[in-house]
Amino acid sequence: MTVEQVSERQEEILDPDLEICDPHHHLWHLDEHGSSELLRSIKTRRYLLPELLEDLEAGHNIVSTVFLDARAFYRASGPAALAPVGETEVVNGVAAMAASGRYGDRRICAGIVGRAYLADGDAVTETLAAHVAAGGGRFRGIRLSASLDPTGSAPKLAVEPPEHLYTLPAFRQGFARLREFDLSFDAWLYHPQLPDLIALARSFPDQPIVLDHVGTPIGIGAYAGKRAEVFETWRRSIRELATCPNVSIKLGGLGMSICGFDYGDVPLSSEILADTWRPYIETAIEAFGVERSMFESNYPVDGFTCSYRMLWNALKRVAGSASADEKGWLFRRTAERFYRIEPAG
Repeated sequence: MTVEQVSERQEEILDPDLEICDPHHHLWHLDEHGSSELLRSIKTRRYLLPELLEDLEAGHNIVSTVFLDARAFYRASGPAALAPVGETEVVNGVAAMAASGRYGDRRICAGIVGRAYLADGDAVTETLAAHVAAGGGRFRGIRLSASLDPTGSAPKLAVEPPEHLYTLPAFRQGFARLREFDLSFDAWLYHPQLPDLIALARSFPDQPIVLDHVGTPIGIGAYAGKRAEVFETWRRSIRELATCPNVSIKLGGLGMSICGFDYGDVPLSSEILADTWRPYIETAIEAFGVERSMFESNYPVDGFTCSYRMLWNALKRVAGSASADEKGWLFRRTAERFYRIEPAG
């Protein structure tokens, strides 16, 4: 089912006044051939401010957002290590446009998370300093994916990381420099790799880390038909990771094709999505607590499965039994605290 098809099903917005910080979205303008296998599977080739605004204005009360590195606007010349700084420059411009008030009072891209190759060791400090300078006071952290599946089941990324990236001495040397710049770290890796993140978090107990996409439980390729087995492996790792007080978790990303969910032949709805995603999200919240858990859209990547409007309805259904205070943390306060986004007003 395509995004166009699910967008045609205009569900009523649930809890429309609930304030949301979307702590994980991208901006890009992709060509048809130069992106990774993962991005080539995504129908949305252009997702810039107009497309983002269309989603933000779909009915949910999105009050702030955080941009995550998408490898879309890197510098075409100059030192390779500084190429990702071009994306920070572009996104800071988008944030400045939004801050003008021309598009309402939403704080769009109020936080920016970029890329730096931390395995460059101490040399990465030049890239970190350049990101901070280019971010206009909005640059908040680094994401460097370690996502690599030894079975070959997962779609290939634009840059394949080495095995066990987070355990490499050179990576850890660069990782240690994040604190010098007061930067957080977004970790993305697949569920079999979670022990590497646990070891990293324990080695750097003062470094704020957030796990993206609930640890991405793979449901395709060698993992197809093994959902119960995968869930138990994933759950054990999530519970162990949650014992690290410096780690938070993003609740989302389950609409990616790699998760391999089968929603059946009936028209897709937020009820079906909520029922499918609930075991993972509730397990994560139980382990981390609401003050270290934040809902995310992962848009437009999760557009593989559903519209932005339907996605937030599904997440609201999962949190339906939570108190007003708990929802405040899950939908806004955890994200804004982690990324140091000052409340408006």
